[in-house]
Amino acid sequence: MTSKVFKLFIMGLFFSCNAPNINREDQIGSLPTDVISPSDNPSSRSKVELGRMLFWDPILSGNKDIACVTCHHPSHGYAENIDLSLGVGGSGLSTSRVGGALVKRNAPSILNTAFNGIRSNYDYDPAAAVMFWDNRTQSLEEQALGPLHSEEEMRGHAFSEEETLEVLSQRLAEIDEYRQMFTEAFGDQLINSLRIGKAIAAFERSLIAVNSRFDQFARGDTNVLTDFEMRGIQEFMDAGCTNCHNGPMLSDYELHNIGVKQNPKLDIVDQGVGGKFRTPSLRNLSFTAPYMHNGTVRTLKDAIRHYIDLSGSDIDPDLESMELDDDESTIEAIEAFLRTLDDPSFDKTIPISVPSGLNPGGNI
Repeated sequence: MTSKVFKLFIMGLFFSCNAPNINREDQIGSLPTDVISPSDNPSSRSKVELGRMLFWDPILSGNKDIACVTCHHPSHGYAENIDLSLGVGGSGLSTSRVGGALVKRNAPSILNTAFNGIRSNYDYDPAAAVMFWDNRTQSLEEQALGPLHSEEEMRGHAFSEEETLEVLSQRLAEIDEYRQMFTEAFGDQLINSLRIGKAIAAFERSLIAVNSRFDQFARGDTNVLTDFEMRGIQEFMDAGCTNCHNGPMLSDYELHNIGVKQNPKLDIVDQGVGGKFRTPSLRNLSFTAPYMHNGTVRTLKDAIRHYIDLSGSDIDPDLESMELDDDESTIEAIEAFLRTLDDPSFDKTIPISVPSGLNPGGNI
């Protein structure tokens, strides 16, 4: 990361006479343009391309019918436009998907997960970045292997959870093209779970969207936002949204109870960690509806309205202290600001084929 990147933090917000009254305590700002990789997993073009193939190849699923991208597709901001994913055994993509095992949580976007853990001073450790709705793993390397073990998401009943990584490594080792790609990425033909996770993580770190209009504004382009959008920034801060949605990713990465209603599709109530779930990033929301950990909120306006008059014994104090006006103009202004965090210029490459010869993305 260059020294210039450190200077980008909300400096532009002070340059316009129409800019909202933002202090450094508000802790919102632009994303850096450079990505940090863990010291034991430096990025390379060959590693990213290997990760891309693994991300798209259904050979990593028990029945060879679903891939990572099935639920994290570039057409939907590397998320999915349905409330709860349909995993192994399903067919179709997103809203057209039918059948398959019901996954109990909404598929979050992978865009910008390279920056998970980043704070307002741009400090973060990619090897310790929390992942998933419940923060149960650290680093993209660990996250990448999680769905492979999941019976509902990718494993099915083809083999036991304990056998997962051994079986999948052996499958890849039997394919000439994968042996060559692992050699190019890591220096020899050894294929194991550690390298699978590293390759997928390297690809996921390449999926960044760091040039939204808000980023441009925060870097000094004072003409890129409208007065109404800047009003939305001010309303966002005045309401107390930055209590949890702060930093360049607009997330504190902490667990909170925000009183989300249960999804009626689930037989068992998902309690997360003591009823709490991680604060999601607010970037690229236009591409990633529906919202909340269980996808029960369909529109961005409704997601904003959720925070009006929050109360209850289990609600986090930070949310009870919020003061969001129940006024349509205020809601629309905040929505306008949130849409300035969109950046559609991310990598949307869809491979024509994958080394296994299976259909890229599985049965989609």
